[in-house]
Amino acid sequence: MPRQKSTHLTDAELRLMDVLWEKGPSTVSAVIESLPAKPALAYSTVITTLRILETKGYVRHEKDGRAFLYEPLVGRAEARRGAVASLVRRFFDGSPDLLMAHLFEGRKISARELERLRKLIGEDRS
Repeated sequence: MPRQKSTHLTDAELRLMDVLWEKGPSTVSAVIESLPAKPALAYSTVITTLRILETKGYVRHEKDGRAFLYEPLVGRAEARRGAVASLVRRFFDGSPDLLMAHLFEGRKISARELERLRKLIGEDRS
């Protein structure tokens, strides 16, 4: 049975999305220039990854002269929410409190962190 295609961002896709979130609409060349030098990515790798992101619905492109401009359709916050929701579903039986318990097991929480968490929990989420 073939492996199911992920709807979430891989590490390589996230690298490119980080550039698009920071710079906005960009050509393949502009994305490559904005990536860290190591590990270097080939033009063909970047364009293939951008096409995969487009298939997944994370980016779109439009023609700009002879080049394509790629722009994000999904914001960083929305991508984070989706990744966390998937993590909670897959590893914590859909339970956010199991995730939180796991995060804090064996870790001391400072008074400042604890206060921040209390404020977040107390916020109206409607």
